Amino acid sequence: MRQYSRAAAATVALAASARAANSSSLASLCTVSHVQSALPANGTLLGIDLIPSSVTAKTTTERGSETEYCAVSVSYVHTGTTDEIVLNYGFPSPADFKNRFYVAGGFGYSLSTSSTGGLEYGAVGGATDAGYGALNGTTVDEVNLSGNGTINWDPIFMFAYQALGEMTTVGKPLTRAFYGLADDAKVYTYYEGCSDGGRQGMSQIQRYGDEYDGAIIGAPAFRYGQQQVNHLFSSVVEQTLDYYPPTCELEKIVNATIAACDPLDGRTDGVISRTDLCQLDFNLTSIIGEPYHCAAEVSTSLGFNFNKRNDGTSTSYTPAQNGNVTAEGVAVAQTIYDGLFNTAGERAYLSYRIGSEFSDGETAYDNSTGTWGVDIPSTGGEFVTRFVELVELSNLETLNNVTYDTLVDWMNTAMVRYMDTLQTTLPDLTTFKSTGGKVIHYHGENDPSVPTASSVHYWQSVMSIMYPNLGSSKAIEQMKEWYQLYLVPGAAHCGRNTLQPNGPFPEDNMATMIKWVEQDVQPTGLNATVDAGKYDGEVQSLCQFPKRPVWKSNKWECESDDEGADTFYYTFPAFKVPIY
Repeated sequence: MRQYSRAAAATVALAASARAANSSSLASLCTVSHVQSALPANGTLLGIDLIPSSVTAKTTTERGSETEYCAVSVSYVHTGTTDEIVLNYGFPSPADFKNRFYVAGGFGYSLSTSSTGGLEYGAVGGATDAGYGALNGTTVDEVNLSGNGTINWDPIFMFAYQALGEMTTVGKPLTRAFYGLADDAKVYTYYEGCSDGGRQGMSQIQRYGDEYDGAIIGAPAFRYGQQQVNHLFSSVVEQTLDYYPPTCELEKIVNATIAACDPLDGRTDGVISRTDLCQLDFNLTSIIGEPYHCAAEVSTSLGFNFNKRNDGTSTSYTPAQNGNVTAEGVAVAQTIYDGLFNTAGERAYLSYRIGSEFSDGETAYDNSTGTWGVDIPSTGGEFVTRFVELVELSNLETLNNVTYDTLVDWMNTAMVRYMDTLQTTLPDLTTFKSTGGKVIHYHGENDPSVPTASSVHYWQSVMSIMYPNLGSSKAIEQMKEWYQLYLVPGAAHCGRNTLQPNGPFPEDNMATMIKWVEQDVQPTGLNATVDAGKYDGEVQSLCQFPKRPVWKSNKWECESDDEGADTFYYTFPAFKVPIY
C-alpha cells in the first residue's frame, strides 16, 4: 500500500508540474531575459561559471518538420580560466514538454552537434562545443596535439567525458527553471548513442551516474588503447603471413561462411543468428577451392571521420577478379578471427565474430604492378601516429617491422596514457544503479569495427565488480534488473548488415527505455525489426545475453547454452593489469 501511495504521489506531483509548465507559451519563455533568469547561479555548480551576457534565445522549427522549439545558447568557463565553452539547448514548447532531458552521442572522434534530438520525446536536448569547436565539426583528433610530442590534454578530457557531463549538469537545473518547475521536480534524463557515441554514454554513467535515469548504449568503442590499435591487426596478419588476399577472395570467404552457418540457428533466412555455433562447428578450410568472381569497380573507402580533413578517405580502382579461394586466404581469415596474440602465445585482444566482414583487412590493388598489397586503415594508423607516437600525421606510412608484439606495445602505451580518459572502462556503476539508472546495451553480432565480444567483456567486468560474492546465475538475474545486454543477429556496426540484409535491428529502444524508467516495465527482450526479404516486417524479440536465440516450432526462443556463451568470453594475459 505504501508503495502505491508513493507512486500516486509522484504522479500527482508530475502532473502538477506539467500543468504549470503548460500554462505558458513558448514565445513568452523563449527570451534572453527569461533564460538569463533561469540560469543556475554561479557558485552553485562547482567549477562552472556561466556567462549570462552570452545568452541567445529564439523560436525556430526543427529542420524537416513543423516542430517548434526554443534554440538557446549560453557559454561558460571553468572557474579560474578564461577559455569559453558554448552550450546549445533545444527546448520544446511547454505543451510538448514531458519532463525529460536528452543527450545524444556522436561518432568517430566527434561529439553530437544537434540539440534537437530530444524533441520527438518531449525532451530538452543539448550539444556542446567542448571548448575546441566541436559544434562546428572540429574533431578531437585535430586538436589532441599542441605540437609534435606535446599532448593537448584539455580537449581530450572534454571529449572523453567532461563536456557532456557539464552540459547535462547545467542543462537539468536550467530546464527546471525554464519551465517553472520546482527545484526538486523530476526531470528524466536519457542518453542515446552508438560507436564512440556508445563510449561517450558509458563515460556518462560511469562518471555522472546520478545525473542519468536511462542510457541506450550501442557498440561502445571503449577500451580505446586496444580498440583503435586493433584496427591495424588485420593488415599486420597479412604482412606477417605474406599474403594479401584480393578483396573478392575475402568477400567470398565471408559470404560462404554466412551461407554455411545460416541454418545452424534452426532457420535458413540469410542471417547467422548463432555465431557461437558457427565458431564451434564450421571449419573455414572447407571453403578452399571455391570459385569467386567480382566485376571491376571504382570505389571510395571512407576514413574514420568521414569527409573531414585527413580522414583517410581514398578512391581506388579494382579490376575484375576471378579465382578460387586459396589456403593462404583462409589462413589470413582464420588468424584475423582468432584475434591478437603476442609472440609468447598470450592473448592480447579479441577479434571479430566469424562471418563478420573483413573491413580492416581490405587490400589495395597496385595498377602499376598488377599485385595486391597492404592498405593501412586510417582508423588505427592515425590513432598510432597522433595518440601513441604523438606526431601530427594522418596515418602510418608503412607497417615495415610492425609485428604482433609491436601492436601489443602500442596498445599498452595507449591504455596507460589514456586510462583515466579515453579507455572508459570503469566497471563500478554503483552510483548509477543506486539512483535508479537503467542500461540497454546492444551490439551487432557481426560488427566488423568494434568486436562484439568487447561489449560482453565489459558487461562481465561490471558483473564481477558489482556482484563479487554471487554465483553467475544469481548475478545475471540481479544485473538484468537494471543492466541488459543484447546481441543483434547478423547486424554490423551500429546498423544493418548489407551482407545479411534479412537481419533484425532494434529501432524503438527509447520507447522501451521510457517505459522501463517511467513506468517500471522491465524489458524481457528488445524489439528488433526485419526490413528486407521474405521476413520483411517481422518483429523479433532479441535475447538478453547470455541466452542465445534458436528457431523452434516456428518461433524464436531464447535458450541457455553455456558452451555457446563461452565463445564470447576472453581474458588478456598479455597485459599485466586487469582489462575491464
